[in-house]
Amino acid sequence: MSITTTTHLNFGGDARDALEFYRSVFGGHLTIATYGDLGAPQDAPGADDVVFGQLEAEDGFRVMAYDVPGRSGRVGTGSTRRENGATITDQPFFVSVRGGSLDEVQTYWDGLAAESEIVEPLAAAAWTPGFGMLTDRFGVTWILDVAADR
Repeated sequence: MSITTTTHLNFGGDARDALEFYRSVFGGHLTIATYGDLGAPQDAPGADDVVFGQLEAEDGFRVMAYDVPGRSGRVGTGSTRRENGATITDQPFFVSVRGGSLDEVQTYWDGLAAESEIVEPLAAAAWTPGFGMLTDRFGVTWILDVAADR
């Protein structure tokens, strides 16, 4: 038996933009269905919002997203910051991306960093050649790091 987990992100009307942005960073195949595609009247508010969205890349990256009905703007309200050398947060989760090399992780970092808030710059840490944290323009906090040698 095997199991797979996939991060499912909730948005307030910008799930399509977020998924397209993540595809520009990670590549992959994007599947999007709207509430209208599944039977909501096309002229109803939110008919163009995403009810099912998934990005899946050949390297194993996968994320799902949808627009919470009746919500607009950022769904999450948590914050993350560095203070006295520690990461202080009230976020319920982070999305973690771990690559095999610093070059690989740097490429993803550079893509996600556009219009983001850098919490911890991507740099060497005691346990890895690269670790960084940022909150992207959609309010999602990402941790990127390089798999440590065992």
